[in-house]
Amino acid sequence: MPILCTLIAASRRLSHTGKLLGTAFPIRLEPTVYAWAERLSPDYRGGYWHFYHLDNGGFHMAPASDRDFSLSSPNGGTGSLSPDAFGITCCLYAYSHLACGPNSGFAETCAEHFHRLRDYALGHPEAPAILIAID
Repeated sequence: MPILCTLIAASRRLSHTGKLLGTAFPIRLEPTVYAWAERLSPDYRGGYWHFYHLDNGGFHMAPASDRDFSLSSPNGGTGSLSPDAFGITCCLYAYSHLACGPNSGFAETCAEHFHRLRDYALGHPEAPAILIAID
């Protein structure tokens, strides 16, 4: 069964991320996602991001852009990703990075979110490009 993805309304963004990650979202996860975006694409210049809820309990965010992002990942993967696929990729990198952190509770939460988002990414139309970027 496919994992459903729903845009989180602007009025619910804080409450939704607060329930999932508490204060760790604005302090740790969100800046880490943005840092990965800067590292992964020379096209990324900041901007507003959409937040998404996955019905498997996962979460991701993606730039509110109408243009694709070129990609150059640390593993040598290159290509071009839609804003949604780029956001998924950035979030997967951020979750993976933070899952290795010193706070075992937050690290475990990030590991869980990595797997939930990866499960969703496997059914995404750009799954091959996402996997090239992260594997």
